[in-house]
Amino acid sequence: MSLQGKTVIVTGGGRDIGRACVMELASRGAKVAINYHASSEGADSAVTEITAAGGKAFALQGDLTKPEDVSALVSKTVADLGPIDSLIHVTGGLLARVPMAEMTLEHWNAVMDVNLTSYVLMVKECLRHMTEGSSIVGLASQAGRDGGGPGAAAYGASKGALMTLTRGLAKELGPKTRVNALCPGMIDTDFHNVFTKPEVRSHVANVTPLKREGSSEDVANLAVFLASDEAAFITGANMDINGGMLFS
Repeated sequence: MSLQGKTVIVTGGGRDIGRACVMELASRGAKVAINYHASSEGADSAVTEITAAGGKAFALQGDLTKPEDVSALVSKTVADLGPIDSLIHVTGGLLARVPMAEMTLEHWNAVMDVNLTSYVLMVKECLRHMTEGSSIVGLASQAGRDGGGPGAAAYGASKGALMTLTRGLAKELGPKTRVNALCPGMIDTDFHNVFTKPEVRSHVANVTPLKREGSSEDVANLAVFLASDEAAFITGANMDINGGMLFS
């Protein structure tokens, strides 16, 4: 699976799943634009590793809920690396576990902005610069299917909306651009380090057929496949990657 010479933007590319996507893309010959919000160390070290190996990459800080930061990222990508072949949008988060009875409008809007608005802004800005046969890969979640855990209804709703948007955009943007999304389950990332109790993680891992949590690399392998020409006949799909915890 070669991505030699392809230009790919990875948002949220400074850590965990995003950084794993960056490194997998670069290993297959892609030129990579890395957005990060706070994870400068991971983003900068990725650029160092890629360029030392003869590849091309840059990292740019930005808050992708802000149109001006989205525009800056896309403009620099096109100027430095060329027209965009793929967008892998990893940006998102739970922010906090908040029950509906305690939810403020500010929290609801913040969750929707980071998970959904950032995706919409990136897609919209990229479209003018995307090549024929290009692809978009979003990060939804198992929470988009099952509603999420305690205090995660807003997060689940945002990811469910992203899944529906994936289907709609696949119809709207084809045949030029394919649009897919991933629905990760329990993946060993900072997300669960912060928001999920260890005993819950252990239980979930043990009840899956594969008896383990997923890794960032597991998710990156699927994301990069969907971004590649090998997935040329896949669009509108929300693909589960959860070790068999949930079948759809």
